[in-house]
Amino acid sequence: MKRILFIEDEPHLSRFVEMELRRDANDVVLAYDGVTGLHLALGEEWDVILLDLMLPRMDGLEVCRQIRTLKKTPVIMLTARDSISDRVAGLDCGADDYMPKPFAIEELKARMRVIFRRQEDSAEASPSLLTCRDLTVNVDLRVVMRGDVEIGLTKREFDLLAVLMENANRAMSRETLLDKVWGFEAAVDTNVVDVYIRYLRNKIDVPGQASYIQTLRGIGYMMKT
Repeated sequence: MKRILFIEDEPHLSRFVEMELRRDANDVVLAYDGVTGLHLALGEEWDVILLDLMLPRMDGLEVCRQIRTLKKTPVIMLTARDSISDRVAGLDCGADDYMPKPFAIEELKARMRVIFRRQEDSAEASPSLLTCRDLTVNVDLRVVMRGDVEIGLTKREFDLLAVLMENANRAMSRETLLDKVWGFEAAVDTNVVDVYIRYLRNKIDVPGQASYIQTLRGIGYMMKT
């Protein structure tokens, strides 16, 4: 049984999703505005949070940002706004996935299963400390250090860096990175990977020195030791 928080201001959709998820023996709690949802998200432990973008009192982007300051709980953002900029904004604020409305309940369940599997696989297989030259990533504490300097990363940037470092000196295609970091079913294009690689380089690279992340033309990227 999974504990699921659903923050959505549309009562009919909330009740329908709650009913469908409870059929699979999940514990589902509903919140109808951003402030209440944030209070529940931070005050209790959840296996996943389903978060609407357009909410009264506090919008979903701000709710997600505040969750990410204190929690690693997976967040799936649900919204009728489906432009590339909206998707990037949702993912950049810390959401693990982004589903446009209307959606099929079976697809939502499938995306939740992907998140749960990825968490289980990561807990079983990932080393707690990753290194590349003078760059160190503590997976458990989610801390990145370059020498003695701590580097602040968003959740998505951290996850992308960790995957690259776990596969150091191995060519990683954009499709593979999209699958491992965003999930295979995530409704984003592979060019989002390029955007986040640029974000990472701006934060971890030293001006005038070779980038940690090598571009492989026509293939993807490689973390070079």
